Amino acid sequence: MTQTQSLYELLGGEAGVRALVDRFYDLMDASPEAKDIRALHAASLKQSREKLFMFLSGWSGGPQLYMEKFGHPRLRMRHMPFAIGERERDQWLWCMERAIDAGNFHPTVVDHLKTRFAEVADFMRNT
Repeated sequence: MTQTQSLYELLGGEAGVRALVDRFYDLMDASPEAKDIRALHAASLKQSREKLFMFLSGWSGGPQLYMEKFGHPRLRMRHMPFAIGERERDQWLWCMERAIDAGNFHPTVVDHLKTRFAEVADFMRNT
């Protein structure tokens, strides 16, 4: 990452963040490797896609869309109703890492994203 560009910009702005989210949920929806994490979601992934897009927008230095609509993300609290163990964490990361790899991002951005998402995914574990 550079001091002149935010992560949001390095991801390609709104279109890049949305494409990352869409790749992620497409993988989750279609991959047997993600069946347990997929089962924790509603039949339609539309709302999940929009919330993750809004969250990642602000998290990466872009518009704070999630905060403006829902307030502080409180990620751990919002995920507490769902049993998230190592298997669910690993499946979520499997989808996200493949979505990142398909994004044609600079290797530094890829390393940063994978490290941060691994930390967050591990923090979400509650079982």
